[in-house]
Amino acid sequence: MSSVELKNPALTSSSGGSVVVSVDAMGGDRGPTAVISGIAESAAENPDIRYIVHGPQAELERLIAQHSGLSARCTIRDAAGVVTMSDKPSQVVRNGDGTSMWSTIDSVRTHEASVAVSCGNTGALMALSMIRLRKLPGVNRPAIACLWPSRNPQGFNIMLDVGADIRADAPDLLQYALMGSAYCRNGLGVERPRIGLMNVGTEEHKGKAELKLAGELISKAAADANFEYIGFVEGGDLASSKVDVIVMDGFTGNIALKAGEGTAKLVGEFLKDAFSNSILSKFAALLAMTSLKRLQRRIDPRRVNGGVFLGLNGTVVKSHGSADSTGVAAAIRLAVQLVQSGFQDRLAARVAQSATSIEDGPEQSATAQQADQPVSENKA
Repeated sequence: MSSVELKNPALTSSSGGSVVVSVDAMGGDRGPTAVISGIAESAAENPDIRYIVHGPQAELERLIAQHSGLSARCTIRDAAGVVTMSDKPSQVVRNGDGTSMWSTIDSVRTHEASVAVSCGNTGALMALSMIRLRKLPGVNRPAIACLWPSRNPQGFNIMLDVGADIRADAPDLLQYALMGSAYCRNGLGVERPRIGLMNVGTEEHKGKAELKLAGELISKAAADANFEYIGFVEGGDLASSKVDVIVMDGFTGNIALKAGEGTAKLVGEFLKDAFSNSILSKFAALLAMTSLKRLQRRIDPRRVNGGVFLGLNGTVVKSHGSADSTGVAAAIRLAVQLVQSGFQDRLAARVAQSATSIEDGPEQSATAQQADQPVSENKA
């Protein structure tokens, strides 16, 4: 655990070290069976996690009972309603009370749990999170950040926003840079993250006016916020080692995310076809099996599953809607890592102090930097 004093009383159980995770068992494409199996995988990996599971009680009791010892670590919150992928966020906000998603978020709001995990409708989850948890003071638009496999030593780059809001003006992009750097510092252990701003080219004269203004704001904030601004980056830099955090509006980010996932799937299918084309290719596949499995692990989106909602009074991890048990376990793993690093309190401190640190000079800047120093034992 981090040595930082954490404000959330749900962070540890009365017995000492448990992290409490609130899990929406409904809403994913594969249903509650995959979610409960993911919880079971997570429980087997880490004995210091307890779960509050939300959904129809009778069904959840039956599924949890199929996994030995899991019921002792799960508390079920009966919620008959389900938010479907086709539900409009506005309808869920008005009529979502009694759904598993609403109940999941409320466990974080009441400090019963430290973090929420859901595979459900992204728009509805963000809308409910904003209504029930509220935005951090000073945050205009929350963002969804995701991990992207890269050649960096930490193995990932951070992308944000990837779909929380299709709009973002220059101050919003600055705020994304500040939140992304805090996430990178505390989630990936990068002491001084390198920030890049997504554009149609790296040349300073390219791009829309708001991007050029955002670049100026981010550059001015870099020293006080303890990150390095490397300037504009392009789509080809998503997986490169030249940057740690890539900032963009949600429209661009969501397209990039879905395009990358589709490409990874296509490459996997092409490899499978190539190695099953003939007897010789099948033999070659056997010889290359170890390397192929290593490649599969690196490009498998399930193992880096989980987008983090940044800028809220509480931590919410959005698992992919089609996640299987491996994907759900990965999302829970990420959620627990963020809790153990004290990320939420550090992010709140960074957002609250960023404006004053830039205006008031070195003294305030030192305080802001101290608020989100990395926790070495929690590196990814």
